[in-house]
Amino acid sequence: MDIGQRIYELRNNIGLTQEQLAEKLNISRQSVTKWESNRSAPDLDRLIQLSNLFGVTIDFLIKGKNEYTRGLNFDPEDSGVIKTFLCTAKKNTYAAHGSEIQSTRINSHDLFYEEGKFSYLDSYFGGENFIGEEVLYINKSAYWSMNYMGRVLDDNFSGDFLKKCLLAVNPDNPFRGPEIY
Repeated sequence: MDIGQRIYELRNNIGLTQEQLAEKLNISRQSVTKWESNRSAPDLDRLIQLSNLFGVTIDFLIKGKNEYTRGLNFDPEDSGVIKTFLCTAKKNTYAAHGSEIQSTRINSHDLFYEEGKFSYLDSYFGGENFIGEEVLYINKSAYWSMNYMGRVLDDNFSGDFLKKCLLAVNPDNPFRGPEIY
């Protein structure tokens, strides 16, 4: 995929027309058309504006890769493999009553899973009120992370409910269990 196609897709992802994007950048609609058809490319100032507007790095706009994927022996566009591993890791750690590893931070509960070049760490704090972070590594380099938080609303709540939800996680929604359980 080239820069024109990335600009086109990012623009559509946030629901802007070419005219609306041109207005935001104080340029003509024809300039946006030329970028998207690869007849010209944005200058550095416009790349910065596009980066901020779309919430991506300039590196991604130009090369299609996130700057944090450099050096990984993995095609970043193959998200299916990552999502499948993430689901497997969740099902084999907290959801499976997995064994904790030595705490990496004060009073944290850490669960770890590894499979080939992929590894996963879930580190959480607290009990009734909790916060945590999941990190997915590829070849021991951090690739993705997610923070979470929650609290128990009722004295009759069982943590097993959350574990059952996480056991039902699937690649279509790998960040938590099903929408309705």
